[in-house]
Amino acid sequence: MSLHSFSRRDAVKTGAAAAVGLALGRTLPLGAQAGQTLKPITKPIPSTGEQLPVIGLGTNAYSATTPEQMAPLREVLERMPQIGGKLIDTARVYGRSEAVIGELVEGLGNRDSFFIATKTPIGGDFSNPEAVFEVSFKALRTTRLDLIQIHNMAGLAAMMPLFEKAKAAKRVRYIGMSTSEDGQYDAMMAAMKTYPLDFIQVDYSLANRNAAEAILNLAQERKIAVLVNTPFGGRGRGAAGTFARVSGRPLPDFAAEFDATTWAQVFLKYIVSHPAVTAAIPGTTQRRNLEDNQGAGRGRLPDAAMRRRIEQYWDTLT
Repeated sequence: MSLHSFSRRDAVKTGAAAAVGLALGRTLPLGAQAGQTLKPITKPIPSTGEQLPVIGLGTNAYSATTPEQMAPLREVLERMPQIGGKLIDTARVYGRSEAVIGELVEGLGNRDSFFIATKTPIGGDFSNPEAVFEVSFKALRTTRLDLIQIHNMAGLAAMMPLFEKAKAAKRVRYIGMSTSEDGQYDAMMAAMKTYPLDFIQVDYSLANRNAAEAILNLAQERKIAVLVNTPFGGRGRGAAGTFARVSGRPLPDFAAEFDATTWAQVFLKYIVSHPAVTAAIPGTTQRRNLEDNQGAGRGRLPDAAMRRRIEQYWDTLT
């Protein structure tokens, strides 16, 4: 679970159920929230100008096997495009996630509503890049991928030439790479200067701003789109610790100035208001949390002064 965004369900499982319940605050059905008459906020993918909604979906907890486990996931994938969501991020390392998404989306008949991103393995044998590459197409039941990413920099030299070839052949629309570890930042920045990347994916949150100065600034300079994983994360306890830190605290008055009605929306709006960030990919398996997260992609976003105010507020919490 450390490789992707933690959902609130994950935080509950780690023993912070009471803290998370309080931290979420008031969550109304999507259509009832004050800002939900507004259209979803989108940002352009720099390499093409294609617009992407700023809140997506992480699926590291989608390795379901039984009908009971599949049911809520189907509900999420059915509901998501109805409320303006589009981006789904998955990976080979997330167990059956690719296969589950492929099966559910095919059954729902809404594949064209999604922008599906996946990643190659974190480890293993990369001596046959073509074989490694083909697995995701089969699992996702598609002949074309929206985005393929090198996961945590593994197999970069072996896989990237194939990525470029597949993009030229229009088998993939965009290519990129990801990390969720500070120790890989230098290697990622070197690769950003070497390869013709459309996307990078990096860990970034209000509780973990380590990527901001170096990687995000370089992404802007190189005109590379940025996806943010672990948007509720932080060092140590991850999402559980982040939500526990605001447990029992009402939203600050200034949250209303950028149309945030829950702590999750405060955290997400802070992230996607960064000028380098294209979209955040919070993970959830529940419709309620999906709707809360998608609410962060509507209404106003914090400006630079408000971002500093949010950081200052957060840094005073104990």
